[in-house]
Amino acid sequence: MRAVAIQEWGGVDSVELLDVDPPPVAPDGVLVRVRAAAFNPVDAGIREGRLNGAFPASFPVVLGWDAAGVVERVGAAVTWFRPGDEVYGYCRRHNLQFGTFAEYTTVPEGYLAPKPPSLSFEEAAAIPLCGLTAHQSLEALGLRGGETLFLDGGAGGVGHLAIQLAVARGARVIATASGRNQDFLRELGAEPVDYTLGDVSARVHTLAGEKGTDAAFDLFGGDAQEQAFSVLRRGGRIVSIKSPPPRRPGFESHYVFVRPSGYDLAEMNDLIADGRVRPHVERTYSMEEAASAFEHLEDGHVRGKLVLRID
Repeated sequence: MRAVAIQEWGGVDSVELLDVDPPPVAPDGVLVRVRAAAFNPVDAGIREGRLNGAFPASFPVVLGWDAAGVVERVGAAVTWFRPGDEVYGYCRRHNLQFGTFAEYTTVPEGYLAPKPPSLSFEEAAAIPLCGLTAHQSLEALGLRGGETLFLDGGAGGVGHLAIQLAVARGARVIATASGRNQDFLRELGAEPVDYTLGDVSARVHTLAGEKGTDAAFDLFGGDAQEQAFSVLRRGGRIVSIKSPPPRRPGFESHYVFVRPSGYDLAEMNDLIADGRVRPHVERTYSMEEAASAFEHLEDGHVRGKLVLRID
């Protein structure tokens, strides 16, 4: 099968289009004919070898953790899916070898959910990792209707889906973005703050009130995490997907490392069906253009997601 892969850790120039063997299918596994796969910052980290200490690897490493496609074959123990079903999922495995930037990928059936009929394969592929990250983080926060959430980076992959999921819960969302994305955030239902104008914390307090927000979602760690703490009211909650927040008196802290879950994706399908959640795909790329897609991703400032078409 054709696959976008690497044969050694490296930069964009290490990305190749190779012919590799298709992955084996476990008794509880589903072989998916991939139609589209999304790019995520973690894919660049894998390519550079930054996850080598966390996951065992075997070269060539096929990149990609998000996929949407059609079930080709199922293992003998699979009961949820059958050949011909359209599915999507966050396909992170426990080793780095068989990714989703390929004609076929395989994962346990519990990683997958039925593809929402209202979405194209490209749109569906844009959801799993970022959508699950947003969903599981809001669950950790216990975000409820009537509360105010601060989110730094509202126009990116995780951010634009987190806004929609939070609004669907009945929450008020204050989110940062550059000037060009202010209207985009408003369309999603958030109150935008232009981070390029400085003193984000003061302007969030102007919007949320002197006490601050009920919850904060940190995507970047470091100074951004400190900024998230600064906008919280006393007793507020913070969740980070970058690094575990420190335990501080008067605040509740959470760290989320996203987990594959077809069940969680199926929950989101209802919100997708009624139009409350919709992924934004900034651009699609062919397999031959994968290196260019990585350059775009690593330049930053992507609105929504970049997606790879598997033809």
